[in-house]
Amino acid sequence: MSPLKAGDKAPQFSLLDQNSKTINLSDFKGQRVLVYFYPKAMTPGCTIQACGLRDAQSELNNVNVKVLGMSPDTPEKLSRFVEKERLNFTLLSDIDHQVAEQFGVWGEKRFMGKTYDGIHRISFLINPQGDIEHVFDQFKTRDHHQIVLDYVKQH
Repeated sequence: MSPLKAGDKAPQFSLLDQNSKTINLSDFKGQRVLVYFYPKAMTPGCTIQACGLRDAQSELNNVNVKVLGMSPDTPEKLSRFVEKERLNFTLLSDIDHQVAEQFGVWGEKRFMGKTYDGIHRISFLINPQGDIEHVFDQFKTRDHHQIVLDYVKQH
């Protein structure tokens, strides 16, 4: 696994959101976009991370950052996650993990003695020109939103 780095061109993608509507990265051209990868909707860590971003949404809007969450869940499961947690941003379904692979966040993981392939919890801030501005890979789920906010307010 080799995640993309700051300065790399962000891979273009087209995926279904929680409403089974096609969303393209190019839809956000000229804007800053936080693409955050998470392993699985409705699990404890992913819920804490998503709710932090939900609660920080107005602050993120104030600094012109759009949020796109991405996991290998189906649009139907993402819809339930959005409804249950009242999420106020777009979730994308990367069922075959092709986009995760393009960003370099799909790879070997270990959990409770088992080894398997999955999404690593890494976020990418994409600048208005479509380049990766910053990579967030050192955070706890509960402070992810604050680390992102702190960065964007300083840059």
